[in-house]
Amino acid sequence: MRDVLGADAWYVFHKRTSLGDADAVVIPGGFSYGDYLRAGAIAGFSPIVSAIRDFAGRGGPILGICNGFQILTEMGLLPGALTRNAHLRFECRDVYVRVESEGPFTDMGKGTILRLPIAHADGRYHTTERGLAELEQQGQIAFRYSTRRGGAPNGSNANPNGSVGDIAGVYNRERNVLGMMPHPERASEAILGNDDGLAIFQSLRRHLGFE
Repeated sequence: MRDVLGADAWYVFHKRTSLGDADAVVIPGGFSYGDYLRAGAIAGFSPIVSAIRDFAGRGGPILGICNGFQILTEMGLLPGALTRNAHLRFECRDVYVRVESEGPFTDMGKGTILRLPIAHADGRYHTTERGLAELEQQGQIAFRYSTRRGGAPNGSNANPNGSVGDIAGVYNRERNVLGMMPHPERASEAILGNDDGLAIFQSLRRHLGFE
């Protein structure tokens, strides 16, 4: 955020109880508490969680990436759960995702295709049949895994983990909290060979009125 967008950014230690005067919150990927018990489960009880809940309740934009997505579901800020990849292997490669709904982080046009890297073993999004229907009805599905041209995986390896409905990212009902498994921050500079992920952060910048 600081180096690519030129925005002020700072780390908030998980034992703190305040976010300061943040305009947005990004919960990054990684292995919080070693992913013991269940990915994101222990982090969901960190002292900073209360401040994150309050921030979300006030409509503040929150982005959870990979482990951050897992933490948001464990906190109950997002529906569903992230489970072990269907093939039980760690996946580390680029995938394609299609924008399914617009919001603070996805103001780049429904149907836009992004190439983004993934790196996860517990990225299989799961919800009940009823839960999936509600996500569809409420327009909460932010990203779906797709082929390069935007088609459905249809048995190909375009869906890297077996997520129900090919879901790669979801919003909460209020559309201010987004969780996604791919890593846009790892594809935000042209010098790295791919800057598709930059669109997500630029969308947030527009939403906050900085452009």
